[in-house]
Amino acid sequence: MNLQGVITALVTPFNKDNTVDYAALRALVESQIQAGITGLLPMGTTGESPTVTNEEHLEIIRVTVEQAAGRVPVIAGTGSNATSEAVTLTCEAAEVGANYTLQVAPYYNKPNQEGFYRHFMEVAEKCELPVILYNIPGRSAKNIEAETILRLAQHEKIIGVKEASGSLPQAMEIISRRPSDFLVYSGDDNLILPLTAVGGDGVISVASNLIPAEMVNFVKLALGGKKEEAMKENYRLYPLFKAMFIDTNPIPVKTALAMGGKMEETFRLPICPMSDDLKAELKKVLSGFGLA
Repeated sequence: MNLQGVITALVTPFNKDNTVDYAALRALVESQIQAGITGLLPMGTTGESPTVTNEEHLEIIRVTVEQAAGRVPVIAGTGSNATSEAVTLTCEAAEVGANYTLQVAPYYNKPNQEGFYRHFMEVAEKCELPVILYNIPGRSAKNIEAETILRLAQHEKIIGVKEASGSLPQAMEIISRRPSDFLVYSGDDNLILPLTAVGGDGVISVASNLIPAEMVNFVKLALGGKKEEAMKENYRLYPLFKAMFIDTNPIPVKTALAMGGKMEETFRLPICPMSDDLKAELKKVLSGFGLA
C-alpha cells in the first residue's frame, strides 16, 4: 500500500447520552474515502482514545475497518504508557482487521531513550501489525530523539513516524538518515509544507476531518513539487489550521463538525465544550471557508 499523502486522525462522534455514535462514525469514514483520503486513523488523540473503554476502543476500530471495506488502509491507534497494554490492544486491532498501528510515545511515565526503544520493539516483535511511531512531546512530556527513531527504523516492521515535535531540524535529521522505505509524516497541519519540502511523506491530519478533498489536493501539490501552487494553498488554509488549535484538540474540530451538522457537540470529561468567545471565533473562520 502507498501510504504517502493524507491520513485522517478521525474524531469519535458521541451521542447526547455520551455513547459512541457509530452511524456518524460510518458517515464520516465514508465521506473521507469518497474525498480520496490515503488512510484512516481511528483512536488517536483526536479520537479521544483516553476516555473510551477498551471494548469501545476495539469496536471503533472494527467499525472503521468494516466501513472502509479494504478501500483504504486503517491505522489503529493502539498505543499506551503500559507496554503490556499496547501489545494487547495492538494484537486485538489486528484481529478485527486493522492494517497498521500508530504507537504514541508512552506518556506520563517519561521513559528514557532506551525505554522508548524497548517499548516500541516489544510491540513490533509481539504483534503482526506494521508500526508507525508517534512522537508528540507536548502530550507525552518527553521527546523521542532522532537517534532513537533512526535506531527503531532499522526494524522491518517499524515503517514510519508521525513527527509532532514541532522541530523541523529533528525531522530533517530523520529524513536525511532514514532507510529508503521509512515514512515521515507531519503531525501538525501547519507544518505540512516545510516538512514535505525537505522530503516528508505527507500528514496525519486533524483538519482533514473537515476538508478532506482540499487536504488531499494540497498535499498532492506539496508532494508533487508544485511549490508556488502549494504555497498559495498553504496560506489559504492556514487560518483553518490555526483555528483547529484555539482550544485543546479535538474540541475545535468536533465543534466545527457539529456546526456543520455532522455529529453532536459531545465530549467526554475531562474534555469539555469551548467557551462562547472561542466558539464565535471558530465560527468566523469556518464561515470564511463555507463550513458554518
